[in-house]
Amino acid sequence: MESNVFQLQYAIDTFYFLVCGALVMWMAAGFAMLESGLVRAKNTTEILTKNVALFAISCIMYLVCGYAIMYGGNVFLAGIADVDVASVLGDFAGRDGGFEGGSIYSGASDFFFQVVFVATAMSIVSGAVAERMKLWAFLIFAVAMTGFIYPMEGAWTWGGASVFGMYTLGDLGFSDFAGSGIVHMAGAAAALAGVLLLGARKGKYGPNGEIRAFPGANLPLATLGTFILWMGWFGFNGGSVLKLGDIASANSVAMVFLNTNTAAAGGAVAALITARLMFGKADLTMLLNGALAGLVVITAEPSTPSALTATIFGALGGVLVVLSIVAMDKMRIDDPVGAISVHGVCGLLGLLLVPVTNGDVSFSGQIIGAITIFVWVFVASLIVWGILKAVMGLRVTEEEEYEGVDLSECGMEAYPEFVSGKP
Repeated sequence: MESNVFQLQYAIDTFYFLVCGALVMWMAAGFAMLESGLVRAKNTTEILTKNVALFAISCIMYLVCGYAIMYGGNVFLAGIADVDVASVLGDFAGRDGGFEGGSIYSGASDFFFQVVFVATAMSIVSGAVAERMKLWAFLIFAVAMTGFIYPMEGAWTWGGASVFGMYTLGDLGFSDFAGSGIVHMAGAAAALAGVLLLGARKGKYGPNGEIRAFPGANLPLATLGTFILWMGWFGFNGGSVLKLGDIASANSVAMVFLNTNTAAAGGAVAALITARLMFGKADLTMLLNGALAGLVVITAEPSTPSALTATIFGALGGVLVVLSIVAMDKMRIDDPVGAISVHGVCGLLGLLLVPVTNGDVSFSGQIIGAITIFVWVFVASLIVWGILKAVMGLRVTEEEEYEGVDLSECGMEAYPEFVSGKP
């Protein structure tokens, strides 16, 4: 009987992990649609190419070395093995209340769930450097980001390793449930380093300080991308509970789903109201980024807040993301899709809000953890971007940027019947 119960729980937890991983993988489509909708038509094919290619590169690099760096073990399929059924059954039989404690699922399902997180972090970089970066420079950076930079900070956080042998973030009271800092802020830090070396798009900022809007080519696509990301986030946060096959875990999953949804709603409404007060209009792009901001904020801790508290947390993210996007433009940091504000600034907010509802986490631990993640990813990325700039250059020529990177980098246009390739 105990063996049957264990096998059923193993099957449920493994299946749940795989389904959540598939939902997170679907977020790649969300990023592709969101970014292709927010860039100009002449840069659509290239942004789609980047999103498909970076996902493939992420999967390969995390398989070859990333997972091993993050969780220890040997290179190539490191640590990816099925549960030792005999030993776990012995543990199960020795507990009066059945198997509680460590999660029980296929090691391959754990790898699959982890690898789609890596791809998510890299997708954040794609939109921020859009419309002026060389395709192959970006893809080479993706190799470094997914194979080494991200796995290193992942080892210090979810992997439990000490930071350069000095301190363990978990011992300092750091917690990041599903990756507001580990995934989202890390992606934004890498993006910021690239944007600073890359520079703004031609004509974005005038000589007298004026900021020129470059409207996205397809807002219906951007809206579709946001809804896809919203849906995928249920796997992102829900899967981070790590199991489903017992009452406590099932209740936790339900609460995580509820809080994820309501935080997105709070962020969307708050951003829409903030944009209306600041600009006098209902700005769709701010509404979309507000929903994503709410999702990023709640990702740090979606299990302990009440639904109302999660809504408030999301609303704080919605207000903050509008203010941050405006501030970034004033600082002449050109981010075509607002990725640095959504994932970086709001990722930090999410980390700082965790101690409000989770008494086991300290503000000092969250701050130290955030600084550790940001400094490592930003500095390491700056070095890699710098090397690429010196060796092959990061930016396309001014003429290529004017014509659109679709033609110069991919040799085709996304809308050839409607767009001439010129601005």
